Amino acid sequence: MYGDVTNWDENAYREIVLKERENQTRTVFRTAWAPPYDLDTLLVASSDGSVASYSISSSIAASKLKNQAICGKRGGKITLNQKQKINQVCGNWKTQLALWLRVRDEQNEKWKDLGSCDLRGRDFGGKEGGEKVWNLGCGDDGWIRGWKWKEFSRSNNTVSSQGNDIKPVFDVVNPQHKGPWGALSPIPENNALAVNTQEGSVFAASGDSCAYCWDVETGKVKMVFKGHMEYLHCIVARNSSNQIITGSEDGTTRIWDCKSGKCTQVIDPVKHLKLKGFASWVGCVALDASESWLACGSGRNISIWNLPASECVSMIPTRACVQDMLFDNNQILTVGTDPLLNRFDMNGTILSQIQCAPTSSFSISLHSAGVMAVGGYGGLVDVISQFGSHMCTFHCQCV
Repeated sequence: MYGDVTNWDENAYREIVLKERENQTRTVFRTAWAPPYDLDTLLVASSDGSVASYSISSSIAASKLKNQAICGKRGGKITLNQKQKINQVCGNWKTQLALWLRVRDEQNEKWKDLGSCDLRGRDFGGKEGGEKVWNLGCGDDGWIRGWKWKEFSRSNNTVSSQGNDIKPVFDVVNPQHKGPWGALSPIPENNALAVNTQEGSVFAASGDSCAYCWDVETGKVKMVFKGHMEYLHCIVARNSSNQIITGSEDGTTRIWDCKSGKCTQVIDPVKHLKLKGFASWVGCVALDASESWLACGSGRNISIWNLPASECVSMIPTRACVQDMLFDNNQILTVGTDPLLNRFDMNGTILSQIQCAPTSSFSISLHSAGVMAVGGYGGLVDVISQFGSHMCTFHCQCV
């Protein structure tokens, strides 16, 4: 028996196939809990350059009905297979997501620190309803854009970086370098962001081996941090000391003074491996809440450093390359190129290993209630309770 091809639409069929392939190869690079760190709303930044919000309760409901776990819109009746598309941010490959909570102190005219891009901030208690809450995004096109969360959360449409319906309140691009005969270099990509809310600064780890400090009020570069030999993978702000910490493909971690722009310390986490001829890079770094302990992920190794003593206290070998990590009190959570969420103590003892849906994970975010979100290859996001049970797993859809 033959099908009727009189109404066959070749272009529509081709579009369906391309969408399916895009879904299969989609990667989640960053997850973050929405302000004021609502346990029901998760923001997801994907490899197509988009950021979208998902309702966890809708995903759980969809999972119970054994349907594809695609989250519905927040508020009102839960509708399965429905997603709130929030924003199309700059870049189409490496997209980082950061949340910046800022509230004005009218007495001393300074910005109070209510949170930063590592999402360890306290609850937002301002009366402006999210007016001073920012969402910052960066990507491989070299742009950094920020939107007010109040406007960001109200949008029901996809906002393209080529034609934004929501006007960004922060919109900057990395500088190009002049070469021979006045030729300009390509715009370097941004691989990670950090913020200092007290100083009003956004820091970017870029592909030209430099870190840039941007002034939020003027949108201009305040400082350029030069010293790495290769491109930067990661960056964190150590605001208590007015420092930033960067990790690079050159295998080193550097601590920088934000006032002078000078490197104050070079950490070589796996120097002993380099001497044996092994390749090394620093793919992720993390600070604890006290900003006294630093964790460096270098391939299949994690080194824990006591910053006040400038001493490495432990070296932790891992089964797979570490791609993201964070501190949970005096413990360390890691994800990487295997489908596991690992929990270590400071001495390197494995406390738990939880199987995750993504075969390779690039992001882990921790809610103050202990709930964790892991995102990675295949556009998959796994939400895991504080007890280690899987609350839901959903697949990010095309924007």
